[in-house]
Amino acid sequence: MWLVAPALAGLTAGWACGGGPAGGASPGAAAPAGAPAPLRLALHVARVRGTDLYFVEHGSGIPVVLVHGSAGTLDSWRAQVAALATRFRVIAYSRRYHPPNAARRDGQTYSLSLHADDLIGLIEALGLERVHLVGSSYGAYVALLVTLRRPELVRSLVLAEPPILPMIARTPWGDSLRQMFEATVLDATQRAFERGDSLDALRRFLDGMSGRAGRFDGLPEAERAPLLGTAFELRLEPAARPAAYMPAPSCADVGGIRHSVLLVTGERSPRVFHVITEELARCLAAEEVVTVPGAGHAVHGDNPAYYNAAVLQFLLKN
Repeated sequence: MWLVAPALAGLTAGWACGGGPAGGASPGAAAPAGAPAPLRLALHVARVRGTDLYFVEHGSGIPVVLVHGSAGTLDSWRAQVAALATRFRVIAYSRRYHPPNAARRDGQTYSLSLHADDLIGLIEALGLERVHLVGSSYGAYVALLVTLRRPELVRSLVLAEPPILPMIARTPWGDSLRQMFEATVLDATQRAFERGDSLDALRRFLDGMSGRAGRFDGLPEAERAPLLGTAFELRLEPAARPAAYMPAPSCADVGGIRHSVLLVTGERSPRVFHVITEELARCLAAEEVVTVPGAGHAVHGDNPAYYNAAVLQFLLKN
């Protein structure tokens, strides 16, 4: 485990858009690695577009920027940083409103575009040239938008289950999946926040994203408690204007990406994420699609050994 600030203590790797902490692989699947060797990294801060974004970095060479999902922080990548830093300069940052960044309203309207512009600003502030972007869940959505807007900043793209619900709403079957997901996860989370129950909101969000009822309550208290630190940001998500929170890229727009792309999905992820990944693969003509054995939505936390090997192999080719 590596910790960079007291505010992050106890956060588990893999909390990316509610995927949950590391879990066991299915019988016969590649076994997840054991706990990462202790690694202590200095916590840095960059002033970007009127806010402070905290980050850690490790290694040298071509930069790799790790973009976490909802209910996550830079610490979500603790099982990846050392592994990828053997060959790259790895930067993991916390997105706006996520610990240890300030959890307060700043006059900005919550949107995917806000986070994409922040990431662009961070890349430029650090003087990085042509980065590998590695995103998980909503962080993958952010990375995709950055690539569409500023392709010259990006060398390659790794996307793990971005929740691009509008992409599957174009068929009756896909739209039924979207409606069910919104009702049982996003709407249920928002209702819990509206009645002032942040704990239940996190429960509904994380259980829904993992597709496993009781996932949140099954966590040890030491892992559950720090998640409350992400509640401020999570409250903003389902309350945001849908078109701003989850804009609908066209297949033609996505298909215009000329970078090498690796799509990653979890064997045990909810069906909605498999369908989104299939649609992305169709539009992107993705170089590779990898299914991580035994993993749910938090693919990099549920089976880090398999995930790290697949991502490292991809990055080394690009």
